[in-house]
Amino acid sequence: MSKDRKQLAKQVAMGLTAMTLVSGYSFAEAADQQSVEENLGDVVVTATRSHKREVDTPAATEVVTAQEIKESGAANAGEALAKVDSIAYGAFGQNGSAMGTMANDVNIRGIDNGTLVLVNGNPISWRGKYDLSAIPADTIERIEIVKGSGSVLYGSEAMAGVVNIITKKKAANTVTAGIGSAGQHHYAANIGDERLVVHYNFNEWKHGIDASRTATSFGQTRTNVNHVKKQSVGIQYSLTKNLDFLYGYYETESKYDRYVTDVTSAGAAARVGDLFNSRKYETKRHITQLNYHDKNWKAGLYWNDGTIESCGPTLLTAKGKRTNSLYNTREKNITYGLDVQRRWKVSPRTSWIGGISMQREVYQKLYAPSTPNAADYGRNNWAAFAQLEEKFDKKNTGVFGVRETWTSGAWRDQNYHNFSASGQWLHKMDKANNLYVSIAQSFIMPTFSQMYGATGAGVPNPSLKPQRGINYETGWKQNHHHHQWKAAIFHMDIKDNINATWNAARSQYTYNNEDFRNTGVELACEIKGQHPLSYHWGITWQNPESKNEKKGYWDRKFGKLQLTGGITYKHGKLVSNLSGSYLCDRVQTPSAEHSFRTKPYFITSWHTSYRPDTAQEISLTVKNVLNRHDVISHSSSTYYDAPISYMVNYTYKF
Repeated sequence: MSKDRKQLAKQVAMGLTAMTLVSGYSFAEAADQQSVEENLGDVVVTATRSHKREVDTPAATEVVTAQEIKESGAANAGEALAKVDSIAYGAFGQNGSAMGTMANDVNIRGIDNGTLVLVNGNPISWRGKYDLSAIPADTIERIEIVKGSGSVLYGSEAMAGVVNIITKKKAANTVTAGIGSAGQHHYAANIGDERLVVHYNFNEWKHGIDASRTATSFGQTRTNVNHVKKQSVGIQYSLTKNLDFLYGYYETESKYDRYVTDVTSAGAAARVGDLFNSRKYETKRHITQLNYHDKNWKAGLYWNDGTIESCGPTLLTAKGKRTNSLYNTREKNITYGLDVQRRWKVSPRTSWIGGISMQREVYQKLYAPSTPNAADYGRNNWAAFAQLEEKFDKKNTGVFGVRETWTSGAWRDQNYHNFSASGQWLHKMDKANNLYVSIAQSFIMPTFSQMYGATGAGVPNPSLKPQRGINYETGWKQNHHHHQWKAAIFHMDIKDNINATWNAARSQYTYNNEDFRNTGVELACEIKGQHPLSYHWGITWQNPESKNEKKGYWDRKFGKLQLTGGITYKHGKLVSNLSGSYLCDRVQTPSAEHSFRTKPYFITSWHTSYRPDTAQEISLTVKNVLNRHDVISHSSSTYYDAPISYMVNYTYKF
């Protein structure tokens, strides 16, 4: 047996052992369990834009409920998704810290730029970016994840899948205060009634963590991440039973200090311990929505805007020479639009969904010392879509969709258009067993920053082509007594995938088109019983690869084998959850060099809560339970998970 195979076998054995100790999400209260005839899984809206039981949805889906998020101890949407099957989590430091647009992300099935993030069905990303760690967990009712292409129903960015975060519409009337290791603090309030919810959330990780080490032309540096703050305030109001209003303000702040740890070049002026540079990243975002829904109509009117600023001194050049300059960039992104759909029930067997989507994108490079030439770009995104669902008989249902997307008003008339189609077939073996087949096209439009450059380090490429792909998938779902099984086999082909290439000599990156492919198998089981323990485990094997002109060969990405799992124990007033995600046979993939092996990551958390009475709750959350020094980035840059940490929270309900 080769050395690589021995290493892989060792990793698999470790992962299987870990999987018996931990198991992800979907832990409903045992006392509320129903028989298989009554409870056939959660309801999923996102996959087909209509209400369906998860077992009847012809796609690979996951639903993470508010109760499951609470029991896992996740502090935000990013942490809630970090241990979901087939999702590779990436971050740039502790507490979801972000380097401006380089924020924590979720990668579905190996595609690092193909996840569309929605809140209540409306897009929230800016130029393809999002920060899930800014959305507090206690504002989330549930998260629906649809794997595979969602472009026909939701447009650009939904190449790998869709994450739809559904917010709570009823107030919990709680206040929370917490303190933890490394200078952590947490304060939250959630007040209101059956129609009004007002919330405030504050999280801070004050003390520094060495999150990265980087080789330079003159030696080596380390990056210390400190003063990571996140705060949000929001309001949600049900104007009528069919009309909801939401406003949210999200502010994040992180400080990255980079120090010299080794000097190997005799000509360098740098000395060990010198500050190489310091950066403070601030993001301020506003999300406003007005959502209407009834039996046949659904409409969302939304406005998103966000300002990102990076600022700090640079004291050493890339070659280790002394300098003293100020780095400062600022940008603003605005998206606003309307999405309207109508459902027609033509007959007991036939139904249609049709709709239109209109969106205005604005990208502003604001004046700053590092971007003296301010610029303002905009374009209109238009789309029309339709979906037919036909029940051919009691066992067989077909779902067929089409979408036409086009842009207008772009600078220098750089407009695009795209037509996508999809087909899905659901075969009901019996009430609890379903098979499905899905074939769907997908696409992603180039963003303004890719075409025109976001910073001085970005080289504009206005000739970028939209990336197009196709997803083939077949799967099986079964709800048997207290076991819920899911299996899927998929293959993805993407042409002109948009990827950033870094030029170390010039300290610049450019965006180019490349090809991407991935084939994989997913298997998961959720076990809910009439006893104190419930479990979940999942296995994903895949082989994501990309090829660009500079490399000229297919190169690996992410990891081949992922194991997720966990266990929840409930007894009386005590609830305890241990969960984790293990990704092995991993690589880190530079944009211009061959991928290289890196050790597995094992993201773990343990959350225990105790309720002495109905009004009080005390909880303890431990992250990185095994205190591993794992790499949680997937490109050439190496960022490490934070050491073991704890947080104690006290919540009072009034």
